[in-house]
Amino acid sequence: MSKLIVISLEKGNLNDGFFPVTAQLWEKNNSRPIKFIGSLPPAPKIAELYKRFQLIYQALHKRFVNRSGLEVDSTGLNNVSEVDFSEVQEQLYEEINSWLNSDLFRPIDQKLREKLALDEEFQVIIEASDYLLQRLPWHLWNFIEHYQLCEVAVSTPKYERVIPLPKQKTNKVRILAILGNSKGINIQQDRNILEQLPNASIVFLVEPSRQELDKWLWDEQGWDILFFAGHSQSQDDRGHIHINKTSSLTINELKNALIYAISRGLKIAIFNSCDGLGLARQLTDLQINQVIVMREEIPDFIAQEFVKHFLGAFSEGQSFYLAVRYARSRLQGLEEEFPGASWLPVICQNIAEETLTWQELCGQSNTIGFPKLTARNFKIAFLVSVLITGLITGVRSLGFMQQWELSAFDSMMRMRPDEGADERLLVITVTEADIQAQKQRQKSSLSDSTLQELLQKLSLYKPRAIGLDIYRDFPVGSQYSDLANHLRTNNNFIAICQVSGSKQQAVGISPPPEIPPNRIGFSDVVFDSDLIIRRNLLSITPEPQSNCKSPYSLNFQLARQYLAKQGIQLHITDEGYLQLGKIVFKPIDVPTGGYQQFDAKGHQILLNYRSSREVAKQVSVAQVLNAQFNPNWVKDKIVLIGVDSQGAKDYFLTPYSMATTPYQEIPGVLLQADMVSQILSAVLDKRSLLWVLPAWGEILGICGTSLVAGILAVYSRSLLKFAILISAELLILYSCCFILLLYGGWMPFLPSALGLVITGISVKNAKNYS
Repeated sequence: MSKLIVISLEKGNLNDGFFPVTAQLWEKNNSRPIKFIGSLPPAPKIAELYKRFQLIYQALHKRFVNRSGLEVDSTGLNNVSEVDFSEVQEQLYEEINSWLNSDLFRPIDQKLREKLALDEEFQVIIEASDYLLQRLPWHLWNFIEHYQLCEVAVSTPKYERVIPLPKQKTNKVRILAILGNSKGINIQQDRNILEQLPNASIVFLVEPSRQELDKWLWDEQGWDILFFAGHSQSQDDRGHIHINKTSSLTINELKNALIYAISRGLKIAIFNSCDGLGLARQLTDLQINQVIVMREEIPDFIAQEFVKHFLGAFSEGQSFYLAVRYARSRLQGLEEEFPGASWLPVICQNIAEETLTWQELCGQSNTIGFPKLTARNFKIAFLVSVLITGLITGVRSLGFMQQWELSAFDSMMRMRPDEGADERLLVITVTEADIQAQKQRQKSSLSDSTLQELLQKLSLYKPRAIGLDIYRDFPVGSQYSDLANHLRTNNNFIAICQVSGSKQQAVGISPPPEIPPNRIGFSDVVFDSDLIIRRNLLSITPEPQSNCKSPYSLNFQLARQYLAKQGIQLHITDEGYLQLGKIVFKPIDVPTGGYQQFDAKGHQILLNYRSSREVAKQVSVAQVLNAQFNPNWVKDKIVLIGVDSQGAKDYFLTPYSMATTPYQEIPGVLLQADMVSQILSAVLDKRSLLWVLPAWGEILGICGTSLVAGILAVYSRSLLKFAILISAELLILYSCCFILLLYGGWMPFLPSALGLVITGISVKNAKNYS
């Protein structure tokens, strides 16, 4: 069981309410709990409804005495029906949930739901000394119904661990089965169920005397389970069991023997009999682990069905709590004949003690060991792996390994299959020939006349968006009024500016004066120390003195314009993240994957390049002006216009550049195209954005691979075998990292590989030295 929830209802009562109510969440490998505080309002109606439930239940089940062996006292309610009973059950269900869903208790409910997964197994224990609170059917709480792998128990506020006495180890579950007064009931059926249990050693005491029962409780071999079938009842918080036709006993009358049995290993008591909460309260005072009782009188058939399903599931490996839930749930199918049957079973838990499985009661361990690995060697491997992991993590956090990690990342990027060109994009390049062919020469690589003609040509084919990746911080000439008007009024046209540049242009470069601010995107990119572009800056807050005031990049503006035509609008999440459709672009921060130190300004994401060859179809300006292209390349597409000329010096290094000598740079317009394609592909094609493991996940990965290497070093007797095993682990590690990258995950290979090799060599040397 991984988690335990203890809800304390000690301060208050149903008439006055409870304040405070505390809820503690315990995790298996953490000695300190998480604590939540709330309160509960008064709920006197719950007490009234439960009393009415008891009266109607007893009256209904009195009718089944002859058939089921149920013996009840007269209740004074004779004229009742199953309809009345169903109504009071429904009212009690609604009242309990209304109470537990109150605003005062909601902080606890919400916090617990935040911490728990639907497929997580856990226990819920209600800690209360009030007898009525222990009787309530807590399984009706919709929180318990919602989580299918949990069950609820009750506990008293006082609990201690038992100091065990030495016990002889066996491979079987030892059960002391007391078959008491059988008047009107078929106890033989209980015996048959017990005899079918696997790996069980059972001693049956059939209607024993007090002296005989006491003697067996003092048995030096000890017991694991105490089972009672017969008649019992509770009065004034005290329980009585009828051990034979003439004698009944309380728990206190067996106190010394039971204390000894518990110290000898007695963990579980099952009272498959009527009204056993008084018995459970007395037994929990003796600090037994778990007790199963019935909260009201129970028909003999229902008692047998419950124990059959519970012991069957428990002995087959199901956890104690889930076996109880399973057996309790199975009783619901019998409620047409036996109303309220599934409400009867109750677990009473000693919170200080762990629940054990059937296998653990048999003395079998649930853990998997290393048959040839001694504790000493494993300890060496573990300590060395932790030490090496700490050393690598420390060195890594200082940034000393960052460049190597980025290079390893680049090599994996280049190995990925080419995804081909993005059909939603067209890149128009201004070549050196295009520049030389222009009659009118200005500050820009595209003259006003050429740009005007180019835009007129493109407008005929109705592109969805046009991005001009060329600086124009000057107005259009007066003789080109059509161009100026086009720039002012064409909502599909987006131009660039620069937020910050070189020392000579520290205030950046202004956008074209004719274009409104909402159709401007900055062209700034973020470089790594080796000048390679591996990140995409989507958004930034410009400095007040900057000439460029656009908060969004050119590529983001173009993608946003394209997606808007499909009804996908930009949203800013509560965390301040950019969201298009269902895709949230979470900004990266320090550290992220192989990045341990970098400038995380603005809203950056990792750049997931599409292609090593051609991200989009390309044509030159001359080809467009001469109509030497397919019009379908433009219609409803994003058209990017940029310079591909050595004179413009608008080139960048990518992870693919390192594969050639000399390094092959790409024009800035193609870089922007790759960035646009990444956004569109993530939103429309469900192509994964690059993601990384959390820091603790990477540390765990390094430590895990290091530990495996240490264990391999222990197993390998020769250096050759050791080298083969380490090489195989390195290959597996690299394959895992590469396969993960195919699905968008960046798990740094180098730190894990380094930890693997160093740990393996260190443990091997330590083993040889010893």
